[in-house]
Amino acid sequence: MRGRNSKALIFELSKPGRTAIDLPACDVPQDDIQLLIPAQLIRQEKAALPEVSQLDLMRHYNSLSERNFGVDSGFYPLGSCTMKYNPKINEDACRLPGFALIHPLQDSETVQGALQLLYNMEQYLAELAGMDAITMQPAAGAHGELTGIKLIRAYHRHRGQNRTKVIVPDSAHGTNPATAAVCGLDIVEVKSHPDGAVDLTALKAAVGSDTAAFMLTNPSTLGLFEKNITEIAQIVHDAGGLLYYDGANANAIMGLTRPGDMGFDVVHFNLHKTFSTPHGGGGPGSGPVGVKKALIPYLPSPHIVQKSGKFSLAADRPQSIGKVQSFYGNFGVIVRAYAYIRVMGPDGLTASSQDAVLNANYCLSQLKEDYYAPFERFCMHECIITSKHQKAYGIHTLDIAKRLLDYGYHPPTIYFPLIVEEAMMIEPTETESKETIDGFIAVMRRIAREAEEDASLITKAPHTTVVGRLDETAAARKPVVKWQR
Repeated sequence: MRGRNSKALIFELSKPGRTAIDLPACDVPQDDIQLLIPAQLIRQEKAALPEVSQLDLMRHYNSLSERNFGVDSGFYPLGSCTMKYNPKINEDACRLPGFALIHPLQDSETVQGALQLLYNMEQYLAELAGMDAITMQPAAGAHGELTGIKLIRAYHRHRGQNRTKVIVPDSAHGTNPATAAVCGLDIVEVKSHPDGAVDLTALKAAVGSDTAAFMLTNPSTLGLFEKNITEIAQIVHDAGGLLYYDGANANAIMGLTRPGDMGFDVVHFNLHKTFSTPHGGGGPGSGPVGVKKALIPYLPSPHIVQKSGKFSLAADRPQSIGKVQSFYGNFGVIVRAYAYIRVMGPDGLTASSQDAVLNANYCLSQLKEDYYAPFERFCMHECIITSKHQKAYGIHTLDIAKRLLDYGYHPPTIYFPLIVEEAMMIEPTETESKETIDGFIAVMRRIAREAEEDASLITKAPHTTVVGRLDETAAARKPVVKWQR
């Protein structure tokens, strides 16, 4: 239902004959159009589009944009997503004509600067991850996972081993088991220890001669660092499997530790998270994959090589899994990430992770009295609290998230990880000031007081938004994605 601040839909603003732009008459004869376009694809009736002036059009969409939540307009503590501020110098860099106006099919002689940037980026990421080689081809984190599992499968097959199972912890990102399934592998889930870490006994029971890989995020989706990571790696390697690093939470470890040093064999990065590119709503993204030496022969082809000061694309890996994208990576995202790394430098990247961890622990320490903290230990770059205390008043995590909207805050991630009942995952990132975080904490505490004094204020929230509480289940299962008269 509409709230008190609702405005007319663009179709409701429509008046016959109004137009936002005048287009010249079509100079292609009708007969030619019918020859070029199959008859069944030619619209027979006028498109049912709104008819509005250019001024009304601009005001309408500017008004809509002001209602959106975004990192540039407010605090965005979306756990597991690392929604940190994107410095505008990154945007300036990716818009330089030498980067923005080139074509991926140009001759390599004409794009030496772009190839050098990609080549340098591979070296930077390899150093940060403790890997021996990187491919920039994958277009997103999940795409990086797909590439990584394909590399692992190719590695085992080349060694004559039919390993069919991928182990994932019960706290894993949903993309981990989905990726393994898409690659035709079977999923084995291991339960977490009560302290949130991987249960070593369960892991030992799960591995075997059919284990292809163990997919793990460190720190985990619980925001906790796996203190037994070297032992975990030993267990997997002793069984002949490989250790895969989901890089979603790498913002906590830059310059502090490296997946390669922990024992991981394959890693993917989320450049759009860790290295500060705006993302959300499906994109943009970039998911480079790094590997240890034994897996280099299977990396996607072509790859960038440097010889006599020149850069080119080579296809000299006969065991390669082949291309995983039409062109060489999501270039604009990579340029943004490159600018971020060059500006920050090694010390800056380390400080970023330290500040991210500090901010998350500050949130946890300030909120654990009013909300329930399921783990009695320091967190990393994100923390988990729950609405366990508020359930006594009939209030759930969803209600708290909706109430935050009334105070102008985008809610944290809720109900994830799934193994924590009524979870709220808060990731402040390193870019937020203490004042901003204190404001969020104050609102969370106020909501906790409201729960005790007037629960209906929360269970019926939001009250000030353009629309009231939506039926989210119906929206997901029966979406209406177009305006209907």
